[in-house]
Amino acid sequence: MEIEHYNFIKVWILAIISLCYCYYISSKLPKGIFKLISLTPIFIFFLYLPLTISTAYLAGITPFFLSWLANFKLLLLCFDQPPLSPPPSNLLHFISLASLPIKSKQKTPSQNKSQQPQRSILFAIKVLILALLYHCYGHKQNLHKNVVLVMFCVRIYIELELALALAATLARAMFGFEIEPQFNEPYLATSLQDFWGRRWNLMVTSILRPTVYYPIRRISTRLLGSRWSSLPAVVAVFVVSGLMHELIFYYMTRVAPTWEVARFFILHGVAVVAEVVVKKVVPEKMRLHPVVSGASALGFVAVTAVWLFFPQLLRNGVDEKTIGEYCKLMDLLKGLLPF
Repeated sequence: MEIEHYNFIKVWILAIISLCYCYYISSKLPKGIFKLISLTPIFIFFLYLPLTISTAYLAGITPFFLSWLANFKLLLLCFDQPPLSPPPSNLLHFISLASLPIKSKQKTPSQNKSQQPQRSILFAIKVLILALLYHCYGHKQNLHKNVVLVMFCVRIYIELELALALAATLARAMFGFEIEPQFNEPYLATSLQDFWGRRWNLMVTSILRPTVYYPIRRISTRLLGSRWSSLPAVVAVFVVSGLMHELIFYYMTRVAPTWEVARFFILHGVAVVAEVVVKKVVPEKMRLHPVVSGASALGFVAVTAVWLFFPQLLRNGVDEKTIGEYCKLMDLLKGLLPF
């Protein structure tokens, strides 16, 4: 376990060195093909680095941060697109924005003060729920398999949200800038479009829009007109997201893809497209009430996740591995603490 954490540290040292090179190149080359060629070795290197880590939870976080988000941000940098362009004057700021799932925003002090207590309470509640889930996993042999599956689903969501919140807190503490939230209470979604576009993992959404959605929409506008141009773009976004999730699952399991996760996202892309079409052709007064449509959307997410998203992880024992790794990490930390 200790060796694995040393490997993790080594990976991030190499990633930081690579981002220093990117920062230097971004200031020397004009946007376009030459900058893209100069950063291509980094794209490949960031795809390789997670392969040096075998611990499931570290092999899940690292490719998400580097192989997906950092690579897509650097791709945008090649064409002078935010969030890394114009490049920050501070190298540490550049590294933070490139390697962490964060996006800076303008400060709004009054709003932040009013929302901070509520966020702190919700954060504490989620930590308690996560601790309870870890405890219950010790007795999973006495629980129905569907109960265990629900526990795993909730655990994945909370772990992801807490990991992203921790990254944002670290960046805020180091640099003092405000960070856009990564989640916006997805359980309050009123539709699939609302869930994926405005509430779930907003960092991914903000990266996929300029890298996939906008380019495909511009092409589609020439072929389909402005009214329907968003439909192929939406499907393309979900296809890319599905492929990136397959990649992350491979890093975690080291098992050949079954393409279940890709089918999950393609299915949701088609469903969102159907939802968009309905909104365009059906008058607002004839649509479902937001409470009904929201409950239906969340139910659809839950059922399809149980069907296509989680089986690959459960089949390869990722739930058991992460629990065991968590316990080993806690034992290691206890051994390091002086009390």
